Amino acid sequence: MQQFSTIKVWDISIRIFHWTLVIAFFIAYLSGDKLETVHTYAGYYILGLLLYRVIWGLIGTRYARFSSFLFTPTQILAYLKSMFAGKADHYLGHNPAGSVMVFMLLISLVITTWTGLELYATEGKGPLAENIMSVNSVAYANGNEQHGGNEEFWEELHEVFSNLTLILVGLHILGVLFSARLHKENLVQAMITGRKRVP
Repeated sequence: MQQFSTIKVWDISIRIFHWTLVIAFFIAYLSGDKLETVHTYAGYYILGLLLYRVIWGLIGTRYARFSSFLFTPTQILAYLKSMFAGKADHYLGHNPAGSVMVFMLLISLVITTWTGLELYATEGKGPLAENIMSVNSVAYANGNEQHGGNEEFWEELHEVFSNLTLILVGLHILGVLFSARLHKENLVQAMITGRKRVP
């Protein structure tokens, strides 16, 4: 059996971020309207994780930094073509397709948490409640009830982006499985141990 040398790619904080984000997202998604307190705290936890990831993406270890997986559209298209042809280059960090998925997931999660905060604020709760309550107070004073409309708008937007995030998670899993098969490496294990095969 051929032995491959490995190298440490994912630092411990990135691995903890990844797996706790997975758990927190599914707790938030599955709790939904049924367990509001659980849903809310899971959402706050996700927001904290996202803030950490943005900071670590700027100042963190080599493969955690966003600059290590910024690719041009031309590079991304070329990688996708070579990937489907079964000849894609092996990357230690995120490959061009994986980088697109990382950014899409982060953006979708940011919008999901933001719309969740806005929705929570329409109920007079959370850190954005003071702003929304002052706007609603003016609206009610003028006899123009906008509270229900705002709530429906934020609820719809929150659901759209939480479902989009779930779809992206599914695509991410498919991409990991495809890439693992293509390059003959266990990417799930790499996100547990932090080590990847040297190309």
